[in-house]
Amino acid sequence: MKMTLSFKKSLVSVLSLMILGSTALIAGEKKDSKAHNTPPEGFVALFNGKDLSGWIGMNFHKVKGKSPVAVQKMSKAEREELLKKNWEDVLKHWSVEKGELVNDGHGVYLTTAKDYGDFELLLDYKTVAKADSGIYLRGVPQVQIWDTTKEGGKWDRKANLGSGGLFNNKGEGKHPLVHADKPFGEWNHLRIIMKGEKVTVYLNGKLVVDNKKMDNYYEKENPIYETGPIQLQTHGGEIRFRDIFLKKL
Repeated sequence: MKMTLSFKKSLVSVLSLMILGSTALIAGEKKDSKAHNTPPEGFVALFNGKDLSGWIGMNFHKVKGKSPVAVQKMSKAEREELLKKNWEDVLKHWSVEKGELVNDGHGVYLTTAKDYGDFELLLDYKTVAKADSGIYLRGVPQVQIWDTTKEGGKWDRKANLGSGGLFNNKGEGKHPLVHADKPFGEWNHLRIIMKGEKVTVYLNGKLVVDNKKMDNYYEKENPIYETGPIQLQTHGGEIRFRDIFLKKL
């Protein structure tokens, strides 16, 4: 089933409000932040290092119907109201500091306003003890990020195996091939390649998911959507992102 979430054309006023609200986050940024957030050749920067331009807030599982399709079926007015409410939440919990995208461990997921099909995604993240996060691909969970230590309290969910797996898969790809996480306080680098239904993930240069089919979490009987947004999921503790780059394939 093809799914696209074309918010941008019908909600120009809402996105304008988002950009205006996010410009307040520029204050205090240092010049040395320019060393990051510049995309390599062939890639575009999803985060500009200065504000939240190009992003919206969205938690698909919290809307009536609990799926991206439910949002797509909303009227323009309903989507507009939802996005306004979500953006107010974004501004409470997301900020930009010294070229880094920061979440306090709470709030709605930061979501690209644009949809993507096949792509290569690069990003760096740094998190803290007991935090739990992930990268949603085409709006679907998720490439898992979490505290992999015993103290994190999630070894019963196989957190000891490491981050980077397709955690919501039923079978192959659910758990990473190797533990590749760096210690807290250090930046981790993700490289994610998505072609059709298949996903490959490298964490800190190590292969953790090898071309595995990604399950559709929302509609388990259907294949994953052909297009959808990139989402930054977060809960449980602070997480920082930078150098978020995407290349369409």
